[in-house]
Amino acid sequence: MKSTARVFSSARAGFFLLPIVVALGLGAAHAQNEPILVPEAVDYQKLLPILPEPSASWTADKPEGSTEDVGGFRITNVHRDYRKGEGEKAPTAAISILDSVANPDYVSATTGAWNSNNESSEGYGKSVTIEGNPGFETFEKETRHATLWVMIADRYFVQIELQNQDPSELQDWIKRIDLKKLAAIK
Repeated sequence: MKSTARVFSSARAGFFLLPIVVALGLGAAHAQNEPILVPEAVDYQKLLPILPEPSASWTADKPEGSTEDVGGFRITNVHRDYRKGEGEKAPTAAISILDSVANPDYVSATTGAWNSNNESSEGYGKSVTIEGNPGFETFEKETRHATLWVMIADRYFVQIELQNQDPSELQDWIKRIDLKKLAAIK
C-alpha cells in the first residue's frame, strides 16, 4: 500500500540533506587545518522499531529507512506511511525520523527558527514543547495538512505529517512514539 500523500519523498530528503551538506562544507572551509570530528549517525535498523504500528482501523506500509554516506559523513532516516480507509479524502499520516548528529549547527539553526509563532486565515505555525523537547507545529486550513517537528536528544528530528485530520491529532500521534527510547539510541 503506497500512500498517495507520500510525505518523505526524495525531494523532501534533499530538503533535509542539503543544509547539512552545505553547513559541513562551510565548517570545513572555516577550519581547514583542524581535523573534523563528525559523530556517527546510527544505523537505520536501530530506528525502525521506533516507528509505531498502526492503531485499530488504520493500515501502514512497511517501515523503510536508509543510512547513506554523503560527503564523508553518514545520514540516517526512517519513514512509515499510515492510512485510514480508501479514497482521495482518506486520512493519512507519515512519520519520519532523521538522525542529524553529524551537524549540530543545523540542529541549532533549525530549532532556533522554531521560536516564532504566526497565525492567519490560512493556518498557523507555532512553537511547542513535547515531553520537554522543542518542536514546531503547522497547519494549513485549506488543504487540512498538519505537521509537527520535534527535536529529540539534540540529534533526532521526528516529523509527523497528517492529511485530512484535525491538527489536534498530532498530539495523539507523537504519544505513540517512545521518545525516551529514541533519545537513548546511540
